[in-house]
Amino acid sequence: MNLTDPPRRRGRPPAPRPAGDPVEEPRVEAVERALSLLEAFADGTPRLALSELAARSGLYPSTALRLAASLARFGYLQRDADGAFRLGPTPLRLGRLYQGAFNLADHVRPALADLTARTGETSGFYVREGNDRICLFRHHSERLIRHHIEEGARLPLDRGASARVLAAFTGDAGPRSAEVRAAGFAVSLGERDPETIAIAAPVFGSDGFLGALGLAGPRHRLEEPRRPALAEAVLAGARSLSLALGGGRTA
Repeated sequence: MNLTDPPRRRGRPPAPRPAGDPVEEPRVEAVERALSLLEAFADGTPRLALSELAARSGLYPSTALRLAASLARFGYLQRDADGAFRLGPTPLRLGRLYQGAFNLADHVRPALADLTARTGETSGFYVREGNDRICLFRHHSERLIRHHIEEGARLPLDRGASARVLAAFTGDAGPRSAEVRAAGFAVSLGERDPETIAIAAPVFGSDGFLGALGLAGPRHRLEEPRRPALAEAVLAGARSLSLALGGGRTA
């Protein structure tokens, strides 16, 4: 299906899978249809008519109406007197419960461990604090010659790959930040330490930009031709972490 095609109308279960087809991950079609109604509000639209709800979710209006009624019974949706739908109180209640149980480290530390395992270099997660950057979490390489930084270290914001990313996604309007935003990542060649190269990419959460995920190591290991593969590893790690933190979702 082309991206410009309207969403396929869905109102009944798919046809039985032919024998020999690869087995997909278990899924419940009715649940996914219901969740698609909630996702219809993801762009911030406060109210949707039934026709709009059906068009955005790719469902027949009759199917959308039945599912919306079930969601309304559990407080996920509300229907106004004019027939338009809005989100109900349940998503807010669950969101607050999630925030209370959420621990950023539970997501970031495994991402750093994975990035270090794949690249062999020290990885870190940085946030901006005023005109400085803070190494909030790090995972050291097991190699004897490695980049070493401790959690909580305060570093300048005027040099380094993670500094470039933090500046670019927290309001800096300079040409260098524009290049970082266009590329989606930053590379620093000995900016803070002449013997070190660093690569970083932005991480997003449900409320927007969170920080910079990156790696750093000795120049002789991060020079060409290895650098493009390392940059892709950082980008992949940042995308995966953003997805886990609510900054995106799979198709």
